Amino acid sequence: MSREITLQIGGSATELARINAAVEDLAETEGWPAELVFQTTLVLEELEVNIMNYAYGDDESVQSRITLRSEPDRLTIEISDGGKAFNPLEDAREPDLDAALEDRRIGGLGIHFVRTLMDEVSYRREDGRNHLTLVKRRD
Repeated sequence: MSREITLQIGGSATELARINAAVEDLAETEGWPAELVFQTTLVLEELEVNIMNYAYGDDESVQSRITLRSEPDRLTIEISDGGKAFNPLEDAREPDLDAALEDRRIGGLGIHFVRTLMDEVSYRREDGRNHLTLVKRRD
């Protein structure tokens, strides 16, 4: 089966529950394994929280857009926002995974999760919007 959903997400953290519900609904319809559901919700939460906190400042009225396309062999996620230009693949600092927890700087761990959990990650800036595309193969 193949199915696609698109969500318009506001700048409030309460939107995370709506994202999780949409992912769970799509996962149930498409027969995803539990591991794919966990990875998808973790990645989307990390990325959306970053967008909410940094892309727009304090303006909760602006929106990002998430498109999830579930196909038999892959899941493709596209997240776009009209916030400040930011390429998380190049601009986010790398976390020090070897440092003790109390010595680690804040930031970078979410992008580390994205890179680790997804099979492909790409970024582009187009028409004043950030576009992050993630692919998770289902083989």
